[in-house]
This record gives sequence, structure tokens and C-alpha cells, in this order.
Amino acid sequence: MTEPRHAAPDEEQPQVVVNDRRRIDPETGEVRPPAHAAPEEGAAPEEPLVAEVVDEVAAELKTQLDERTADLQRLTAEYANYRKRVERDREAVINNAKATVAGELLSVLDDIERAAAHGDLTGAFKAVADKLVSTLQKTGLEPFAHEGEAFDPSVHEAVQHSTSPDVDGPTVTAVLRRGYTFGEKLVRPALVAVTDHEPGAAPAPAEEA
Repeated sequence: MTEPRHAAPDEEQPQVVVNDRRRIDPETGEVRPPAHAAPEEGAAPEEPLVAEVVDEVAAELKTQLDERTADLQRLTAEYANYRKRVERDREAVINNAKATVAGELLSVLDDIERAAAHGDLTGAFKAVADKLVSTLQKTGLEPFAHEGEAFDPSVHEAVQHSTSPDVDGPTVTAVLRRGYTFGEKLVRPALVAVTDHEPGAAPAPAEEA
């Protein structure tokens, strides 16, 4: 029978390591830090991680700020365009209303012009007529068409036509009814007599003295 071998007094015994994984210290009752957590004295290695997190947060905040700034700029531009469009539409409505009122008074202006041509525009009637014409012109109503100007079918309406060697091309030779514009808008075309150049004809030679 073999007796158990007893280690010699000087023989080194193997050490047994027991890892206590309990989160609560049984002696103090305090919560133990995680095993992988670095001790307080080792805070320095965590600084790069903290700096990285701060950089990420700062980058995210900057991205959000840029997006909000872009949204604000876009809204500001849209509002500015909206105001311009509203103002432009308002001016167009006002100008159209003025042009409509002025158009209703064109027959009165025609009567005034005929009276002036016949010498009947005198006294108080002339003073009132001059004031009316001046007021309408201040609002933007302008007469046009005179003899000798080139015929323009976009603003002239030809009601008489003739030919002559004395003109180089279609020319207004008589204004039968004056035309009017209001700003850039044509309120009424002018009624005119037009003379075209007569092909093959030459002006009569001047008589020698």
C-alpha cells in the first residue's frame, strides 16, 4: 500500500487565484467598479476617448447648425421673392385700373383735340381741358402718332393707303385719331393714313431758274 506523498516543507505550493465577480462588496456593501474599468489614477488614458466624443458632438452640432442656417436662408429668400411678387402684382393691378379709367376718358380727349383744331377751345373750357389732359399725363397716359413717322403696325392702324415717290417706305402722312399708351401698355392704337413708296417712280425734277 502506497502512502500519500506529503510535500516537503520547503517545496513551493501552487497558488490558487479566486476572482470575486460579485458587484457588491460583501464587506463594505458598496458597488464595485467594473473589472475592465481603469482606476482613478489611470484617468489619463481616457482623455483621448473623451476628446473624440467631444469632437463628434461638435461636428454633429455644426452639421445641424449649417442645415438650420441653410433653411433660414432659403426661407428668407422665398419670403423676399414673395414680397417682390406681391408688390409687382399690386402695382400691376393699380396700373391696370388707372389704364382702364384713362381709356374711358379717351373720347373726351378726342373731343378736346377736335375743339382745339377748330379754335373752339377757349376760356374756362380750355382751362378745364388743359387740367384734365395734364392730370391724365401725370398718371402715365401718353399720346403718340404724328405725321412723318414710320408706320408701325404694332401701334398704328392704317385706315387709308396711298403711294408716292416722295417716301422711302411706309410712312404716316395723316393722323386721323391719336393713339395712347399707359406706361408700356398700349391703350389704343392710332388711326393713320399710310403712304408707301411708289416703285419705279422718281420725284419730278426741279425746274431750272
